[in-house]
Amino acid sequence: MNHDRYDDAYIREILNATRTIAMVGASANVARPSYFVLKYLSERGYTMFPVNPGLAGGEIHGRKVFARLSDVPDPIDMVEIFRNSEAAGLIVDEALQLSPLPKVIWMQLGIRNAAAAERAEVLGVKVVMNRCPKIEFGRLSGEIGWAGVNSRVLSAKKPTVGVGFQRLALGKP
Repeated sequence: MNHDRYDDAYIREILNATRTIAMVGASANVARPSYFVLKYLSERGYTMFPVNPGLAGGEIHGRKVFARLSDVPDPIDMVEIFRNSEAAGLIVDEALQLSPLPKVIWMQLGIRNAAAAERAEVLGVKVVMNRCPKIEFGRLSGEIGWAGVNSRVLSAKKPTVGVGFQRLALGKP
């Protein structure tokens, strides 16, 4: 698969089919991107499992933190990686030992590991690299346009859910 560009349908299918996400590299620091991505996706209906050995046993945004993927008690649909590209390879290998296998490996912005992606894809696991599910959800749901981004309309009026493009869902375009 070409990981330089993804069709909207591919990303939409992943986000619609995903229910549980294990976020490796989750942070309790509210200023870190992993914190607000976890919070955002939780608020959009995804069940989030923060994974961070240094914070294991604690909580992030009301969710129990696990030391490793194998500690997560439920099947994982998506493993989201908030670690560097080199570490991503080991995380993918750990994810590929889970039973059942996750459906998706998602590497955050700036994270790419082609060898790890190939290992996952050989086993039928979908891979996304160098993308953020929060950004993609907002873009595909139309929510990102609420602030005037990419809509060519700026407004100080609060958007009304269900009117125009504001729909909090990833339905068809």
